[in-house]
Parts: sequence; C-alpha cells; structure tokens
Amino acid sequence: MNVNNLLDLYTGYLLVTPTYITATGLSLMTGNSVGHEQITRLLLSSKIDSRTLWLETKAMVHEIRSSEGLLIIDDSIEPKKHTKTNPLINWHYDHCSGKNVKGVNFVSSYYYSPKYDIGLPVGVEFVKKDVAVLNKKRKPTFKNKETKNEMMRRMVVQANHNIGFKYVLADSWFSSSENMSCIAQDCNSDFIMALKSNRAVALSEQDKAKGIYQSIESLTLEERTMSVYLPMQYE
Repeated sequence: MNVNNLLDLYTGYLLVTPTYITATGLSLMTGNSVGHEQITRLLLSSKIDSRTLWLETKAMVHEIRSSEGLLIIDDSIEPKKHTKTNPLINWHYDHCSGKNVKGVNFVSSYYYSPKYDIGLPVGVEFVKKDVAVLNKKRKPTFKNKETKNEMMRRMVVQANHNIGFKYVLADSWFSSSENMSCIAQDCNSDFIMALKSNRAVALSEQDKAKGIYQSIESLTLEERTMSVYLPMQYE
C-alpha cells in the first residue's frame, strides 16, 4: 500500500473510531493486512506544515481561485489535557476561555472564494515550545522560536505568492501595525481586522508624528467610519 492510500486509511480510522486510537487497532481492523509498524513509520516520517498542506490542496485551490478571494487567518488550540507535556503539546493562553490550557496551538490560513462559495485550507504552522529561556521570575521555561505574528506574516506572504487575495481577515490578536503593513505594502492587498477598544490611535499623520494618541473607546464614531493611525509595535 502506498503512502497516500495508507494516509487515507488512517484518516478514515480517525473519523470512525469512537474510542482510543492505536496503530495496533487499525492493523486489527484491516485483518492485519496493514502492519502496525507501517502506521508507526508513517506517523514518524510525516512532517505537517504549510508546504505539505499546500501540495495537497494546490490543484483544488487554483480551481476556485478568484479576484475577490479572501485569506482568513486563525489561531487555534486543540486541547490535550490528558497528554504528557512536550514541545508540541504544551500550555498556551486561550483567549476564548481567558486561561491557560494544555494542547496543540497552531496558526492556520484558509482561502475562501466568494465566486464559488468554497474554501480550502492553504497553510498551517504549529507552535513548538522548544527554546529554553528564563521568565520574568528568572525560572526556566520554553518558548517557540517564532512568534505567532511572525508566523502569520510568513503565511500571508506565501499565500500571496501562491494564489493572491483581495482581503485578509483576522481577529484582534493579529491586528498589529506590522501585520497590516505586511498585507498592505508587501502584498498590495487590504485587510479587515478587529481592534481592541483600549488600542491607542492617532487621528492624523501630524498627531502620529507628535506622538499624540488616544484610545479607540474614547472616540465618538456615531455610526460612521474614521481613518486612524497606529503606532509601530515591535515584537
């Protein structure tokens, strides 16, 4: 059995098995026609990242590609509370629950075509805390060698090279001025992002040059749009 067929078999096994997932269990389901060592080798040899995902979806994405395409960036955590901590499965702050949770943290990019009303994933990067550092209390801890905002910018630039898009959609976690500049200047596209109400903005280029900022919550929008200027933020 070739690698692609074996991967399809393993994926189907994950979808239909309601209990524990094991290589031995899959082997038994096939009447031992597929050895458990084949599954183990597949999982150990497979590297899942944006490149491998793009190779799988490239042909389909180009079929739905349109000038109005959207690139959606998301930051997700797959909880793994009963699994032993390692660089991939670690503690991360979950903005939805407002607390730290143990699991797999990853940044994904999803291309949506309004013309065909179809979307497909085009990128994924996993946060791996494998770099030893000292925290504020001088205690040893681990962090990822790349921030999630750096991951996001790299994925946006790669998606722009591969397919192009009209807008990037993301939540407030990614609404830094560096990310916006990357989309607007490096990729020549637009973006729609949420901004937290306590973000400081300048109302003109002159105010920005003078360092005069005020919080968004202090502005009186009155159901109208307003142009503002963000300070540069360095990670």
